[in-house]
Amino acid sequence: MDGKVLGHRICAVDDCTAPLANFKNGRFCAAHLPMLQDLCGIMPCGRPRRAGNALTCDDPAHSDWEKAWINRFQRVSYPTMRRVIRDRRQADGADGFQLQLPALGETPGSDVVHTFRARTVYCVETVQWACGMPIGWGKCYRSESTPQVLSIMNRIWDGHDNLRPSFLAYDDACDLLRHIVTQNANDSWLKTTKYIVDAFHYINHRSTDILCRLWCNPAPTNGAQPDLVRVERDAQGRAHQTRAFNTETAEQFNAWLKGYEAPLRNMTDVNFDLFMHSLFLLFAEDIQKRISRKDRALDAEFWENV
Repeated sequence: MDGKVLGHRICAVDDCTAPLANFKNGRFCAAHLPMLQDLCGIMPCGRPRRAGNALTCDDPAHSDWEKAWINRFQRVSYPTMRRVIRDRRQADGADGFQLQLPALGETPGSDVVHTFRARTVYCVETVQWACGMPIGWGKCYRSESTPQVLSIMNRIWDGHDNLRPSFLAYDDACDLLRHIVTQNANDSWLKTTKYIVDAFHYINHRSTDILCRLWCNPAPTNGAQPDLVRVERDAQGRAHQTRAFNTETAEQFNAWLKGYEAPLRNMTDVNFDLFMHSLFLLFAEDIQKRISRKDRALDAEFWENV
């Protein structure tokens, strides 16, 4: 399981996760559009915005902050940006500069809450079997937080506890395990699944994290998890331990998704969901072909015993 920073646009209101009413140039969902489209974009001002294309009211502080925001984030051509950088360097006499938003009253510029533009889904969480076959996916709206990840897991395996994986590899499996135990020590996920950090990210986890080292090691060499480590012999007949499963299938799938980022980011929520499901089907077909080509498909005897 892994998160891929990718998503469609959603309502500009901070706590809203609804899709836009107008994906062409809109900022709000259908519920917030009639309430906020004619109000100042600085929250929680609530005053009517100025006529025309202005996004703020007639408060000079708000209109000035809007201008600063537009100057900071509006699209400019590459030659124009080079000219701006050159002029700023000459004026400031510095090697570089940072375009920062000014404070609004006592509020730092980076902390000002506004609805000047639509927000975006933070990432999609994808889940695959160890062979690479995709299982499901979900959206994380604000961050890849453990509560949202657990919610996606619950939705994918809703009513199918018997089909849950014995092991789940995730780059932040230790924090996910902490969250599950903290929220509900009797959660059924603790009985059905063990949580391990994928091999690539495990090397960067703190060696002082006892929970991570004890419960989330992807390849313990002390025999604690014989299903994760197997003994193989090389060409010289020497025995050595190796990982039994590929814990990076989600990372590999997300790398494959990178080729479709551009169209996905500009889709409506409905088209985004449909296209993601279609990509899952295409990738599943590709995985099935690889398995057949390597003659690693499960035989009829296996399925008879399932």
